[in-house]
Amino acid sequence: MDVLVKGRNIFVTPALEEYALEKVERVSKFFDDEKSHSRAEVELIHERNPSVTDAEVAETTLFINGTVLKAREASEDMYASIDKMADKLERQVRRYRGRQIDRWQGQAKNAPPPPEEPEIPDEEEIGARIVRTKQFQMKPMGAEEAVLQMDLLDHDFFVFTSAESGDINVVYRRRDGNYGLIEPAK
Repeated sequence: MDVLVKGRNIFVTPALEEYALEKVERVSKFFDDEKSHSRAEVELIHERNPSVTDAEVAETTLFINGTVLKAREASEDMYASIDKMADKLERQVRRYRGRQIDRWQGQAKNAPPPPEEPEIPDEEEIGARIVRTKQFQMKPMGAEEAVLQMDLLDHDFFVFTSAESGDINVVYRRRDGNYGLIEPAK
């Protein structure tokens, strides 16, 4: 597994980098590196806001075969934050491996090609300013799998390509705790 350790508002010492690498690489035992394409990005952050009591933050984004898992923990000590983050990441990987890998691999073989992306109007046309752009690979999946992926990421919505129709769909968490699905009209 490829692991990148970087710091924000903190100098990453070799000892701190080695500690973070060791903790994050523990999760590689849950998947076969020869068959899976995995990488991790670890960001160690020192929050400069004096009102934040847990100023040492460890955040990891793990990419496994197109699936993204995130873990973020904060405490007063960076090493403790890394420990807590690694434990959280390990729980997420266990849940991911236990529930999804066999079913997702079977669907990926029979998936239709992804549809082309629609044109997006320029910023000046809509009067909004885009401050961040994210790109990620969208593999075809069912709505239930998209909900599980959304829960793993701890997001309120998730955009995915439907394995059944090949269309772009969105699942989202409703205020009542249930989930909603948005599909294009036919």
